Amino acid sequence: MSREDLVTLGGKMDGVEVIYSEQPVRPGSPAERRAERQVAAAFAGAGLSALAFMVIFVAWPWQVETPGGGYDLSALYTPLLGLMMGLALTLVGVGVVLWAKKLMPYEVTVQDRHEGASPEIERQTTAATLVAVGNATGIARRTLVKRSLGFGGLMLGLMAVFPLGGLIKKPGTALFETPWEPGMRLLTLGGLPIRPADMRPGALQTVFPPVEGGARSSDGVAMLIRLLPNQVDEFRPRPGQEDFHWNDFVAYSKICTHAGCPVSLYEQETARILCPCHQSQFVATDGARSIFGPASRSLPQLAVEVDADGYFVAKSDFIEPIGPAFWERST
Repeated sequence: MSREDLVTLGGKMDGVEVIYSEQPVRPGSPAERRAERQVAAAFAGAGLSALAFMVIFVAWPWQVETPGGGYDLSALYTPLLGLMMGLALTLVGVGVVLWAKKLMPYEVTVQDRHEGASPEIERQTTAATLVAVGNATGIARRTLVKRSLGFGGLMLGLMAVFPLGGLIKKPGTALFETPWEPGMRLLTLGGLPIRPADMRPGALQTVFPPVEGGARSSDGVAMLIRLLPNQVDEFRPRPGQEDFHWNDFVAYSKICTHAGCPVSLYEQETARILCPCHQSQFVATDGARSIFGPASRSLPQLAVEVDADGYFVAKSDFIEPIGPAFWERST
């Protein structure tokens, strides 16, 4: 029996009755070719959008810098990725809808339900029906639609796995370095340098390394603390860091070594630095040693001094990794 005969037989054996059947366009007509071009354009647009997503992911600058007079194109990195991904998925949906409405036949059928497993002949007729349905979509003879669907599907698949490349990118020395360099001034959030006279005993000032276009840094942020007079004699630097402080001033990383929260609380009478997230505590007079809470490492200390103009500057970068991470070493 031919495939068409098997389809007809399978319908009768399954109690399927075709109530209504309609072809949206006549095969080979200008309307069909126009519909094919519309579907192909949607699928091709989806593929191009997915390809643009991958190009932006690789080539577009993603590290956002504080604007210093001009617009920072890196600020568009995430919005453009979202736009291209959304456009690709939308165009796939548009192509499928156009295909179903303008190229696939429309049928209304009813079927009597039955119990038990189907016999072998019904399984064969069902397989023939599925093949016939596939042929009815016209994918086999519509080369333009088939190629555009293949291109769009391939690009969408690559787009789905492409962001995983960001998880395997080698970090290089990024985990061990911050923007601090010898001679860099300690700046406030507003970008102003700090002198010893600007802070009273017991005060804490959040400081940043100077960067192009501003004074903010996510990993270089530190705390400059001026100890109380009675705490200076109690100060015990860690071995090898005896010259990291300047008179009664010390500077430590502001990033907690437990979960990376900002340790923004300071109790000046006890010289304790507190992390509000999980209540870790560090002692400023003892090399920021962890004495309470889940943090196991001391806060890294930034070596500071005063330059010829009387402003605080860094003597070097942190000599140990800041924040929580894989090394889990206690110092």
